[in-house]
Order: sequence, then C-alpha cells, then structure tokens
Amino acid sequence: MTQFAQAEQLILTQQTLLLSTVSPTGDPECSYAPYVRDQQGVFYIFVSERASHTQNMLQTALASILFIQPEQQAENIFGRERVVFACTVLEIHRQQSDFETQLQAMKEKFGETIDLLRNLSDFHLLALTPVDGKYIAGFGQAFVMPVD
Repeated sequence: MTQFAQAEQLILTQQTLLLSTVSPTGDPECSYAPYVRDQQGVFYIFVSERASHTQNMLQTALASILFIQPEQQAENIFGRERVVFACTVLEIHRQQSDFETQLQAMKEKFGETIDLLRNLSDFHLLALTPVDGKYIAGFGQAFVMPVD
C-alpha cells in the first residue's frame, strides 16, 4: 500500500475530524466535528454558530484539520500516524443545492440526529477545502499530500 493509500485509510477510519481555528484577534481554538467528504476531497461539517470555532471559521475562512491514529494502536506515542490539512472555509447556505446533498450524506452516515440539527437555525454547513496537506507515517516519514 502506498503512503497516500495509507493516509486515505486513516481518514476513512475516522468519523470526526479534529479542528483548529483562530479568531480574528489571534485567539486559538481547538475542537472536533463529525464530517462527510465529497468526491473532490472537500470536507463538510455541520456546526453551531454558538461555538467559537464556528465563529472563527465564518470570520477568517481558515481552518486546519487533523486525523490521527488512536493512541492504543500506536507503536510509539511520539510517532503516531496522522494527516493534517490546511483548509479554506466556505459556508454552504441552505438554499444552495449542495446543502441538501451534503446533509443527506450526513444523515446516511450519522443517522436521524441530522434531522433534528437541520431544523436549528444556528447550524451552518461549512465546506473545508484542503489547500495544503501532510501525511506523517511515523518518525522520519513525512510526505506532502496532494490536495487537488
């Protein structure tokens, strides 16, 4: 298996992504969100505007996302396998066709909770498009991930 196939496998084993954002004033925020991914490699998350990470992304249009090997599976805790993407963020508004497409994908993946969340006006669908990526397979094994 190539290193990029290994990276994709790691992503596929995760139902959530770890999310790093920064406010317009430079305050860092770390969180997570369940996600779906489209054929072009764009990640979609459905998040509340009440969360500071959502406000950060709506205001700066930037985020970094992380997929990391579970600690229990790591041979060495310092060398955990991981994939990191720097992303631009775009809100998908409710009247756009992608909104229904991605929420349906989320419902198929995560179940009925999406029906409840879709009725909450403070939730926003955000598209996180990777612009830079890295795959770290372990010590001394770092690779640039293709993002297009």
